[in-house]
Amino acid sequence: MTHSASAQQVTALRQAIAEAASSNDALATFYRERNFEPIWTTTEAADRRNALLTALDRAEDHGLPVSRYEADLLRATFRDADNPYARGQAEVLASRMFLQYARDVQSGLLEPDDVVSDIVKDLPRRDPLEQIRSFASSNPHEFMRALPPSHPEYVRLMREKLRLERVLGAGGWGPTVQAGALAPGDSGEPVIALRNRLIAMGYLERSASATYDATLQAAVQRFQDDHGLTADGEAGADTMAEINVGVETRLGQIILAMERQRWMNRERGDRHILVNIADFHAYVIDGERVTFETRVVVGHRDSDRRTPEFSDVMEHIVINPSWNVPRSIAVGEYLPQMRSNPAAAGHLQLLRGGRVVSRQGIDFSQYTARNFPFDLRQPPGSQNALGEVKFMFPNRWNIYLHDTPSRNLFERQVRAYSHGCVRVHRPQELAYHLLAPQEEDPEALYQTYRRSGRETQVNLETQIPVHLVYWTAWITPEGRVNYRDDVYGRNTLLWQAMLDAGVAVRAVTS
Repeated sequence: MTHSASAQQVTALRQAIAEAASSNDALATFYRERNFEPIWTTTEAADRRNALLTALDRAEDHGLPVSRYEADLLRATFRDADNPYARGQAEVLASRMFLQYARDVQSGLLEPDDVVSDIVKDLPRRDPLEQIRSFASSNPHEFMRALPPSHPEYVRLMREKLRLERVLGAGGWGPTVQAGALAPGDSGEPVIALRNRLIAMGYLERSASATYDATLQAAVQRFQDDHGLTADGEAGADTMAEINVGVETRLGQIILAMERQRWMNRERGDRHILVNIADFHAYVIDGERVTFETRVVVGHRDSDRRTPEFSDVMEHIVINPSWNVPRSIAVGEYLPQMRSNPAAAGHLQLLRGGRVVSRQGIDFSQYTARNFPFDLRQPPGSQNALGEVKFMFPNRWNIYLHDTPSRNLFERQVRAYSHGCVRVHRPQELAYHLLAPQEEDPEALYQTYRRSGRETQVNLETQIPVHLVYWTAWITPEGRVNYRDDVYGRNTLLWQAMLDAGVAVRAVTS
């Protein structure tokens, strides 16, 4: 080929790249910066092509939809690119697929708040121009390997996904147990079916026993622990329903759990608080180790009372807090009571312009939710709705962690009863734990303030990230796979969105 013909081909290739990239701002800028030089379609770029195609081939390992990235189409396009125009098309197609895959595997396939408005995650989306610039100047295989979350939880979930795919390929966990409930001392075919299913799930060693004996009871208890059930060792209706859930359903939960981990693919804080709404528990995590845990009560199932999913930063705690009644509760619950009886809700102060006003002479019947001019506040005290301490991470929903005088709800298995805030079972101990890094004797300090009866704010010298999550599947560092019920129905909506995007449950035969 003459020098002139070669130059014409280079010019034609650059024009083809410019034309193909023009509809994508990031790619248009990226190629313009490099004078429309290709990064995929040169002879020297074989390693880069291989790195991308290998990653796309393995997208399903991450629970991503293979059809979204079309690796076979890209291979064919590379193979058939025998003129400058076709090379330009192949070049930009590869860049588009790279950006799509990188975004999905790094920070999630879905925009969760488009599916469930209560999920308000600031996703760790990377700027596409920065992403492809960085890739072009990196080792391609190392770059692709570093895209998915490196958090141990994601790695554990991915390993479990691959394991369950093999279980599914081998036929699952066998027949379901045809019994409404079974208890220690029972025997017969249903007990054998229960035994065999627990053996298949890994909760029981092989055995020939046809009786619901102490060994089977211990296996049922372990199963109950891993599924958030009362661990009494009796296979009642709730336990039986969970035991009969199929591998395919569990696989879907694991894939969805991986997606949730991608939404959190950023630094969580060396010390952070994790509130798992679906598990009704809160944890303080230092490094990767749980250093404190407590039961919690979360928002009611009613759509306007569910606890949202978001992250923020805890700035201070308040000992002996007042309760400033949210407007929705004031006009929705207390105003109707006061219209019927002006003395109702006497534990609440009436405020106007921040000042306490007397109820005397006020005709509450003239007010509606729209024109009620007062705020309501409950002063500190033993019966205050927030108990004796609240933990503040200011946010637009006015959600926080707090104590409560209603202690009986913590004994229930399902604890969704609040107006959205998170009630804490062990609030004093949580306060001591959070104050320990900055106070020599956090308990003494706390109790001094508590006994004063005055509302006191204690700032945290090191603010603590708080993550309110909704994990219905996770795996402990020891390898225990945990599942929880979809108390708000969020999984159903998210999983349908994943299916709509092309995600599939895969069975692997070895």
